Amino acid sequence: MSIDPRIMKTLLQLQWMPSLDFTGSSSPNILSPGSQEDPSLFGTLLSKMLSGSGSSLQENSGLQALNDELASITTLFKQPLPFYNEPDLSMANPTQTVFDPYINEASAKYGVDPSLVKAVIDTESAFNPNSVSSAGAKGLMQLMDGTARGLGVENSFDPQQNIEGGTRYLAYLLGKYGGSEQAALAAYNAGPGRVDRAGISSNEDFAQKLGALPAETQRYVGKVLAALAQYSPSNF
Repeated sequence: MSIDPRIMKTLLQLQWMPSLDFTGSSSPNILSPGSQEDPSLFGTLLSKMLSGSGSSLQENSGLQALNDELASITTLFKQPLPFYNEPDLSMANPTQTVFDPYINEASAKYGVDPSLVKAVIDTESAFNPNSVSSAGAKGLMQLMDGTARGLGVENSFDPQQNIEGGTRYLAYLLGKYGGSEQAALAAYNAGPGRVDRAGISSNEDFAQKLGALPAETQRYVGKVLAALAQYSPSNF
């Protein structure tokens, strides 16, 4: 009997598949292929092929039925199992956070790009409202106690208060340095006095006098700018 190689390939693939009842369950007991008690799809289909011995497959009246059955089984294995629903991620926005209402409110109030606020929070605390640094900075935007009091923040661990105060401070620094994000971020990390003493008041100054700032501040500004690119609306 001549066997179509394409059919044999499919049968060999089925030989190694667990026997499915097409409801998602599988049987771990797979008998040897072609045995009398073989419950697998391989055994069933192979028996049908062998029952047609003595005539060419092309002349066998059951060939079309076998091919149709193989096609339906192949299609079945391409479909997701009944108990699995693939999630729809088409509308997912990886830049959204549970703090967005507070961020958007504070950003609108003080005229700061919400993406920049998110980038600062990400870099400062990784969105952990209970974060405390070794220097004593607290909350999402890592406010020192003295700075928090000056900004009217009574509880730095309260996300809304912290974001309100941190965004207000960031807006002040942006205004002080003419909208320069690099200078404002450097001042947020090292303090305005350190940035002023370095003679930095613009993005151009920052690029030219970067070495006058602490290495930690240089890394900090780079991290925030990298995060800003991630949270920018143009990237999603």
